[in-house]
Amino acid sequence: MIRTPFVLNGVLVLSLTAFPAGTTGELLAQAPATTGHEHLPEVACVDVPQGEKRPEFGCFNVGTVKGLQFPQAAVYWHLRAFGSRQAAEAARSATGLVVEEDGRVWLSEFGARDAAPRGGDAVAVIGPLELAPAKSYSAVLSYAVMRPGDSSRVHTHPGPEGWYVLAGEQCLETPAGASKAGAGHTMAVPPNVPMELNVTGTTIRRAFALVIHDSTQQRGVASDWKPAGKCGR
Repeated sequence: MIRTPFVLNGVLVLSLTAFPAGTTGELLAQAPATTGHEHLPEVACVDVPQGEKRPEFGCFNVGTVKGLQFPQAAVYWHLRAFGSRQAAEAARSATGLVVEEDGRVWLSEFGARDAAPRGGDAVAVIGPLELAPAKSYSAVLSYAVMRPGDSSRVHTHPGPEGWYVLAGEQCLETPAGASKAGAGHTMAVPPNVPMELNVTGTTIRRAFALVIHDSTQQRGVASDWKPAGKCGR
């Protein structure tokens, strides 16, 4: 069930309810976070080399598709869950992404709002994601596990960014203000917006993030914009 989207402080926020499917690893993250940990400041999403063990906490790039072309100025991110990787791969288009996280198999597809892929369980439709002009695009999907008090580096992306929060709560501060989203909710911001993401609340935050950017540019860069601390971490 998808509720009516609304804009809060310049950030598009949608409230969506995930459909039950398969195992629910995200529910495990609702346990209280460990107290007394050292906060992770200036977290950036990174690639993890194949065969290398991923740290317990941080933000990790888990899938990339290149050479995307869109006829429209804005696209939507369709996120669906499947019971097996085989089923997700069978439903995937040539430009889709299949990843396994949180004990489930996820398919991401990008396009018009009504261009939902078939099969699996519909989890969320994130967007609209306003595209910057480019000849071709890359879509980078990231998965983050962060604790209350952790925060991202201050940064910008040359393309839009969207989030789907699996568990916990996040607060995004931009020059327009601060906006929060909890489990089952989404956010989206347009290109080139300086931002800092903070983990608020009392539980571990798990989330997917997607950036669609000009293939000739980096996914994101540090920004010298100074947040005002409106997320109150």
